[in-house]
Amino acid sequence: MNPSRVKPAGEVIFREARRDDLAAIVHLLANDSLGTWRETIGDGALPAAYEAAFEVIAADPRNQIIVGEGEARVVACLQLTFIPGLTYTGGERAQIEGVRVDATLRGSGIGRALIEYAISLARMRGCVLVQLTTDKRRPEALAFYQALGFAASHEGMKLKL
Repeated sequence: MNPSRVKPAGEVIFREARRDDLAAIVHLLANDSLGTWRETIGDGALPAAYEAAFEVIAADPRNQIIVGEGEARVVACLQLTFIPGLTYTGGERAQIEGVRVDATLRGSGIGRALIEYAISLARMRGCVLVQLTTDKRRPEALAFYQALGFAASHEGMKLKL
């Protein structure tokens, strides 16, 4: 399997994000009940902070933004970060963040395929586990991840700065 391009869900291809995908990614992140207050998208150009963050992520070999492209547009995204650690005998873990699927395509299997693609990248890299968090205000997301084999084994904590 070529890890850079996969066609797992209908006509959706998963690949690493390019700079010209950024506006579509931010729109996906903003297009849900929590993202509407987390993200800033105006009528014009994106705030420069998004571009700066994208450049840092793209330059970091331990970070990837993966997009699902279908019908010549970005329809899904996530960020995958590889974290070295001393636990698990120095094993590396993969962290999944910012998972979004276009609202009109939810329930089509794209989200499942996107997560499975990220897991396959983690396996190929030799990671010992894949972890993610999901907001408690999204019970449907919790059920989605549990159906994929994730277990709510820990209580997550966050401190907003």
